[in-house]
Amino acid sequence: MSFPCSSLVCSFPQDQYDIIEKHTQSGLELVEKYVKFVKERTEIEQNYAKQLRNLSKKYNLKRGSKDEPECSRFSSYQSFLDILNEMNDYAGQRELIAENMMMNICIDLTKYLQELKQERKTYLSEAKKAQQSLESTYKQLDSSKKRFEREWREAERAAQYAEKTDQDINATKADVEKAKQQAHMRAHVAEECKNDYAAQLQKYNKEQNQFYFNDMPLIFNKLQDMDERRVRKLAQGYILFSDTEKHVMPIIGKCLEGITKAGTNVNERNDSMAVIEQNKSGFERPGDVEFEDYSQGINRASSDSSLGTPKGPMDLLGKNRSKNFWLFSKKSKLSPSTLPPFSTPPAPSPANGPPSPKFGRDPLSYCLKEINKTVKPRISSFRTLRRSPTVTEDFAHLPPEQRRKRLQQKLEEIAKELQKEVDQSEALGKMKDVYEKNPQMGDPASLASQISQTSQNIERLRGELNKYEVGTSSVSLNISWNLLFIFTYYKETWDLHCSSQHYPDGAHSDESTPDASQAIYAEFDDDFEEEELTAPIGKCTAMYNFPGASEGTISMQEGEVLAVVEEDKGDGWTRVRRNNGDEGYIPTSYVTITLNK
Repeated sequence: MSFPCSSLVCSFPQDQYDIIEKHTQSGLELVEKYVKFVKERTEIEQNYAKQLRNLSKKYNLKRGSKDEPECSRFSSYQSFLDILNEMNDYAGQRELIAENMMMNICIDLTKYLQELKQERKTYLSEAKKAQQSLESTYKQLDSSKKRFEREWREAERAAQYAEKTDQDINATKADVEKAKQQAHMRAHVAEECKNDYAAQLQKYNKEQNQFYFNDMPLIFNKLQDMDERRVRKLAQGYILFSDTEKHVMPIIGKCLEGITKAGTNVNERNDSMAVIEQNKSGFERPGDVEFEDYSQGINRASSDSSLGTPKGPMDLLGKNRSKNFWLFSKKSKLSPSTLPPFSTPPAPSPANGPPSPKFGRDPLSYCLKEINKTVKPRISSFRTLRRSPTVTEDFAHLPPEQRRKRLQQKLEEIAKELQKEVDQSEALGKMKDVYEKNPQMGDPASLASQISQTSQNIERLRGELNKYEVGTSSVSLNISWNLLFIFTYYKETWDLHCSSQHYPDGAHSDESTPDASQAIYAEFDDDFEEEELTAPIGKCTAMYNFPGASEGTISMQEGEVLAVVEEDKGDGWTRVRRNNGDEGYIPTSYVTITLNK
């Protein structure tokens, strides 16, 4: 039996209840299957993001760590780090996709699926109750019908028996009357059964009409609405599957643009210059090997030569090491008495003949050649060190420029450690004060060991800081001191040599035009004279004590105010002056500087 076409009734007749039940069950199973699919997709995204993060972490060393390679300052390496950072951000977006899918699709659909299951169960339960009620009414109808049928047959038999008794001549009047009463009673019972059957039939027809035209269509319409809502919600889940990834695509695009930008930021020229700056040694280039003219009777290899070999600048520096030498003061210039003269003057040249091959006519060329001679052994020694380096605490095994950089780096590390210890000491001091004011919070004596250890660490770090500052100062000023010693030495020696020579007429004259070397020496002297007159460019206040034990430095006490003469040039030292005129270098990190506007 089917009903007129009305919404779901047309597609699902009332007598196809089982089909509707199976269809709604298959719809719910489809939702469950889609939720499982999305969950597996989120697991894939999470694993992918995790692998990307691990990959970025594997190749991305922490900046400032000991394992950081020397090439970290190059643009190509920095671009690679940028790429790793972008990949880490990209992994974050994949995690965001997984999280949004889990929240907006899986969890939401799972919750909605539970509601649908409960709603479907309610509708099917109502349909089953209506069906059971109709079946119960039908059973009552069938029972009343059978009773009516049975009682009607009994009434017919009773009527036939009464008629037969009435015609029997042998039957008494009492028997006839009894048979008639029995027939009348049976007829009355049959009539009651008939009325009951009619009532049950009317009731059943009414309930059947209610069941098929009202109850079941209503339930089926509810199931239809539920199924349509399920399909619509599932379709929204399909759309969210795409929109979730679309929403992060702009950010993913920016990550990819960042990777492209990292590639364009690579500057091979700057990288080359960084390599040069990082690995330059600070040594001078070796000069040309001189031609030793034995035909002139001068044997350089002999220690008994009439021309004594001048001592190198390092030997000269060793002789004056105990004296205070100030690079920018005229009072500290070396006098001729402190310089070792030649053992004997060179033999004079013949009249109008060539000048001495040792000195020539240009003393500056001779000085530069002698400088190159003093450098050669150092370069040879450096090459030996490169073959079998002996690492020392003060980095003395490194070339001057590399040593200065490593010392400066060590200074910065010690300064950071020192600042941490100072901060910890201040914190412990404040905690001790709190404990003393509020004993219930803690025992001040329990902090004594920590305070003592911190104080020892501070003293140790300050000692190391002073040691490395002295080393840095020595390395930074070593080249300038050496040049000053060399030029002063050879200038005074040349003056002594010229005073002992007797050039022919026209060969040499004090009134003649000064040569280039004299102009250079004059300009060299003027530079140091001008340094004395440099006006202060600001003031500085000492934050720590500085002993000023190395040459070229000046001591200071904490809180002392000094005039700034020259700013830090990047080597960590600032030139200052006291009110009494004393000048020298101090560590820039030891003072607070205020420059004049």
